[in-house]
Amino acid sequence: MVLDFNALPDEDTLARALAGVDVLVNTVGIFRASAQQSFDAVHVKGPRQLFHAARAAGVARIVQLSALGADPDSPLPYFASKGRAEAELRDLDVESAIVRPSLVFAPQGASTRWFALLASLPLLPLPGGGRQAIQPLHLQDLVEALAGLVEAPQVPGALDAVGPRALPLREYLGLFRSAMRGAGWTVPVPSAMARAAARLMATLSPRLPVDPDALAMLEAGNTADPAPFARWLGRAPRAPAAFIGPDEAAAMRSPALLAWTVPLMRWTLALMWIATGIVSLGLYPRELSLEMLGQVGLHGAFADAALWSAAIIDLGLGAALLVARWRTPVYLAQLALVLGYTVIITLWLPEQWLHPFGPVLKNVPLLAMILSLLALDRKPWT
Repeated sequence: MVLDFNALPDEDTLARALAGVDVLVNTVGIFRASAQQSFDAVHVKGPRQLFHAARAAGVARIVQLSALGADPDSPLPYFASKGRAEAELRDLDVESAIVRPSLVFAPQGASTRWFALLASLPLLPLPGGGRQAIQPLHLQDLVEALAGLVEAPQVPGALDAVGPRALPLREYLGLFRSAMRGAGWTVPVPSAMARAAARLMATLSPRLPVDPDALAMLEAGNTADPAPFARWLGRAPRAPAAFIGPDEAAAMRSPALLAWTVPLMRWTLALMWIATGIVSLGLYPRELSLEMLGQVGLHGAFADAALWSAAIIDLGLGAALLVARWRTPVYLAQLALVLGYTVIITLWLPEQWLHPFGPVLKNVPLLAMILSLLALDRKPWT
């Protein structure tokens, strides 16, 4: 049965669907709220209805995946909503276990892919120099703990799921960088500047796991005593240094690099076309432009029309590149235009190929860049 926590069926329908279930494990959660998914709906109202239905259906045990730092009185909506869900479960007359994981390493997880992206940057800006304490655990350790909570005859009421030791964020990112054979520098960023950047990034790309609340949660720390979790596992949890094997590193490296190099190339290309249009419209001496057009046989009104048309086309191609659904036809149009310019210059102004600044030779890497983007820029990296 598929459930939408934004619009759950009534309690009786849920109870009938849960008939015969011994243990219910709720792992539903979102890191950022949206107009379609609010923290209150997904973390509080949905679980409350599900918990009550489970009790009515005779479910013997409920396991709730919460978050380290969950607190109904927290000023941070994510932690507050997780804390309210915990309170709802504790108030029910049913055996329950609340698991509060720290940062989870999962190769396909959004946060892990985000850390891999950051680690791949040649220049990595970190709020406060990355001194924030975290205590990451491996997904497999968390899954093993949850399986134990389903099968064990007795379970703890709450369990902080954390890695074996706390470490600064900078060190954790260093493990990613080393595993992916990356290199670069870390730049400390003042907290106020980091919050402003986070607000901007959240506005430009809601998919990214970055906003002021995420930074506040990071600053608050994400650590706990690892001993209870180790006792529950029956062994020490995996150390962060062992998280990323050669296969995981190879699988993460290319997506991490593409996640920032593709947008960088796209924005650079868009700005180049826009700047070229602006320069052609008035910054470059008009008489020199008309003189050059005269060398290819355009004079008078035809030259003026060609100059204005080329400038407007350049501006349009640059602006259109920033609209996701137009990218493929825009790349094709850019290829055609650059090739057209190159052919015209070759036929009427061949001396430009020998210009010491290489204005025509630069078309070769430009064409290669557009072709690369045509092949790569087919999904929303940003």
